[in-house]
Amino acid sequence: LNKNVPIFVCTMAYPTVPCPLHIFEPRYRLMIRRCMETGTKQFGMCISDPLKGFADYGCILEIRNVEFFADGRSVVDSIGKRRFKVIQHSQRDGYNTADIEYIEDQKVN
Repeated sequence: LNKNVPIFVCTMAYPTVPCPLHIFEPRYRLMIRRCMETGTKQFGMCISDPLKGFADYGCILEIRNVEFFADGRSVVDSIGKRRFKVIQHSQRDGYNTADIEYIEDQKVN
């Protein structure tokens, strides 16, 4: 998962840290539905950037559970997995996407 990764522009996310989300905007409802239907159950989280739309660094979130409501909203239980750097910003059907490369930390002895 490193080409056309869906990007949720919201807050800062970190590996191993739970990130509960209330999804109500139609573009993000579509994004979450696609993440679940394709089976990846993952998307990127970046903070907003006034010039580029979203920051050049973010964190992949993995969806652990989704509770859908009758009016289309949902509550998503996600957790941070891996940090990434954005290579190319783009969009798909109203939400942001990106080509990314993962950031690997150097191990400490």
